[in-house]
Amino acid sequence: MSLIAAGGVFIVGVISYNKWQEYKAKKSVERAFASDHDDVLMRSGEEVQAPSARHEPSFSLDETPLPDAGSGAYAAPEHVEGDLPAPSFAPDAEETDHAAHAADPAARAHHGANGAAPAAGAAGAASAGAAGAPSAPQRSADASVPAAELATSLVDPLIDCLLPLELEAPVRGEKILPALHKLRFVGSKPVHYIGLAVSGDWEPIVHGTVYTKLQGGVQLASRSTALNELEYSELVTRLRGVADEIGAEPHIPDMIEVMAEAKNLHRFVASHDAQLGVNLASNGAPWAITTLLGALEKQGFDVRPDGRYTMRDNEGGQLFSLSTNVTLAEETTPRLTLLLDVPCVAPARDGFGAMIACAKSLVARLDATIVDDYNQPLSDAALTEIAGQVKDFYAEMDSADIPAGSTRALRLFS
Repeated sequence: MSLIAAGGVFIVGVISYNKWQEYKAKKSVERAFASDHDDVLMRSGEEVQAPSARHEPSFSLDETPLPDAGSGAYAAPEHVEGDLPAPSFAPDAEETDHAAHAADPAARAHHGANGAAPAAGAAGAASAGAAGAPSAPQRSADASVPAAELATSLVDPLIDCLLPLELEAPVRGEKILPALHKLRFVGSKPVHYIGLAVSGDWEPIVHGTVYTKLQGGVQLASRSTALNELEYSELVTRLRGVADEIGAEPHIPDMIEVMAEAKNLHRFVASHDAQLGVNLASNGAPWAITTLLGALEKQGFDVRPDGRYTMRDNEGGQLFSLSTNVTLAEETTPRLTLLLDVPCVAPARDGFGAMIACAKSLVARLDATIVDDYNQPLSDAALTEIAGQVKDFYAEMDSADIPAGSTRALRLFS
């Protein structure tokens, strides 16, 4: 009877403890989503010194496509390739247009033989989903400079949801880093932190520095998805726990506004997720993979274990990649595909020009022809027209304040 009574008391204690935890979590979420919180998105009059200051311009995507090049447009499911929609960037501090506009489906291109690399006869620019109006504050282009600019690249008002953390007292970096490391990702979205040092500069949090304020940021969108409600709810709950541990009070933006921003930004990313490819078709028998490896290494490609090859520039950055369009078990291939990830390569690096020059060099080395997905040869005039589309695409990204190849673009299109 004593054991039964003890067991009953234990069970009642466990149930009571769980109910108490549920009550605390419920109160935490209610407090986070209360209408009287300090909404960082609605602040005004704050200087850029505090990254929490936001301005709310809006993107709008022009449905007029660029002219197609090469062999014309042809259809493939789920991806829009070839024509590149033109965004415009119109600041509006009062309201953000969250209406979605349908993307122009006029040009869709077929994927390559391996199903991974879109072949570029026409302008194999891959973009998914509908064009929309992602909102984000306007900032100048990223520059690779230390201190404040590095901090802005980590917590970027244009692509992150800002999460100010008011500290009860100044703290040293080494005291708070273990707690902050507990919340580095929500789903697939990275969470970064910066701090206001006693020197007056916002900077990444490091050991040995004293900080008076903290700023968190969760990325609103990536190449694959936008931040969703479940991820945001998880973020709020976990951030409360981290804040309690380091002695800080978080200011949580309104979830509805954050979700609208995330969806708008993701529509912009999806409509500019462009990849350009050119195919090389053998003029004779298929190439033996072992022979092909030697030719590609002499051309300057880095061999990857997964059977893909990358071409790097003088600074070690990736310009474009190459696929054999066959599995690693195959011994021959009749076709190669060179692929440029357009938003990830800065215009100054001329990734498309380097890719075409490499393709022409391989044509002579391997006895091949540059063709589109229908095995129709691509003329120099067609390639020149595609190069013009690439130039226009870069101009569109610049106007959206997300220059191709910038830290901001690399974060969004990773």
